[in-house]
Amino acid sequence: MSLGQKGLAILLTFVSLALSSGVSICDARSGRHWRQKNGPSTTMFRRKGKGKNGGSSHRRYQPSPSTGPSVPVSPSPVVPTPSPGGGNGYTSPSPPPPLPPSPPPQVSPLPPPPPPQALPLPPSEAPSQGTVFNVVAFGAKGDGVTDDTQLDGTIIAKTGARAWGSGLLQWLEFTKLNGITIQGSGVINGRGQEWWANSDPNDDDDMDAYNQELEKMPQIKPTALRFYGSSNVRVTGISIVNSSQCHLKFNSCQGVMVHNLTISSPEDSPNTDGIHLQNSKDINIHHTNLACGDDCISIQTGCSDINIHNVNCGPGHGISIGGLGRYNTKACVSNITVRDVNMFRTMTGVRIKTWQGGSGLVQNIRFSNIQMSEVQTPIKIDQFYCDKTACTNQTSAVAVCVQYENIRGTFTIKPAHFACSDSSPCSEITLTGIQLKPLVVPQYHTCGPFCWQAFGELSTPTVPPIPCLQLGKPGGNRVLPNHDVC
Repeated sequence: MSLGQKGLAILLTFVSLALSSGVSICDARSGRHWRQKNGPSTTMFRRKGKGKNGGSSHRRYQPSPSTGPSVPVSPSPVVPTPSPGGGNGYTSPSPPPPLPPSPPPQVSPLPPPPPPQALPLPPSEAPSQGTVFNVVAFGAKGDGVTDDTQLDGTIIAKTGARAWGSGLLQWLEFTKLNGITIQGSGVINGRGQEWWANSDPNDDDDMDAYNQELEKMPQIKPTALRFYGSSNVRVTGISIVNSSQCHLKFNSCQGVMVHNLTISSPEDSPNTDGIHLQNSKDINIHHTNLACGDDCISIQTGCSDINIHNVNCGPGHGISIGGLGRYNTKACVSNITVRDVNMFRTMTGVRIKTWQGGSGLVQNIRFSNIQMSEVQTPIKIDQFYCDKTACTNQTSAVAVCVQYENIRGTFTIKPAHFACSDSSPCSEITLTGIQLKPLVVPQYHTCGPFCWQAFGELSTPTVPPIPCLQLGKPGGNRVLPNHDVC
């Protein structure tokens, strides 16, 4: 095991052992790596926060009130104060002779009190120096043999604005590791309610600093758990809840296994993707429950050989590829299989979204055996994706080829939406075993399928019929230039 692995593996042992011994880790900072220090000293854990002026106000989210744990206080002994000599001819009598000592009262022994819980300091009392914990003192080994990767406690994020300064992109981060495993029954709690309270749903850049005077949380919101540049990664058994933004990210990783994971945040929590994949390959995600305020799983550019199955998604925005091609960039995504998935009350089911002006190709995509329940739009391709009020019309686009098989269930707005580019139409769309029935919901108005520049084939009749899909391939060689770039 490398030095970096040792330190990172020790983190989780420290967390579980610290929690079982009553040590608070609410002050645990993210955005810092675990490292083995030079010389004979042991791996240490540090946190540090700083503030920054500036920022802007946003809409308010009303979180539920909460109270902190009560700390038992032992009563101080009361010492009686002798009465002074009074007036009216009163003279204090001589002190009486001492009484024989009384035997001690017979009482049942009390159980030992629980260890006191350390409460987080208010911002004005935050220490100026980082607190240091020696994780070896809590039983960590880091010897390459002992399993130090178990997480059975709870890691809790701080919510005070000063603790985060101008913001961090990641809270807990593991970088450039081989063979790292995070497992157990523990919980990573991002306590995102304070962040959502000041979030602007139209602020995509998230570059505002926090307002120190008003104590607003920074607009740079951290991902709860991120792996970067790592291989042979395994995450299993744990829960990640209420992240301020994305819950779990894999960037530039290879050989990832995620299973028996639970991710949960409210359906109206902004930008809280469940699992985010980018520039990663050979990824397996299965037997996982995802409920969030954005995409349950988001697959971005540079991803290939992704296998997702036996996943429950909802609420949320469904499982999405994209958005791809933003800022006129090239995007390549290939060999993606999503099968045996349940969608419940999601905005979309299986979706591909690309920005105008991009280039590249999405190919060898297969969505199979998807059960839809009260999904607004179960099948969607949007080559005009725009998450702002207005976007500039551009001609180029990322080309898309995709198969849909055995997509069944109910929809509340429309069964399918294919909005494809004039210059790079959607081609090789294959529909097999599509059976989607409308479900009347008071706040929605159902309508039929929509198609624009969508080409492919109907292997079997669909329910409802999708006559707007153009059979065959688009005329000319309009999709070949983008095929060549990937």
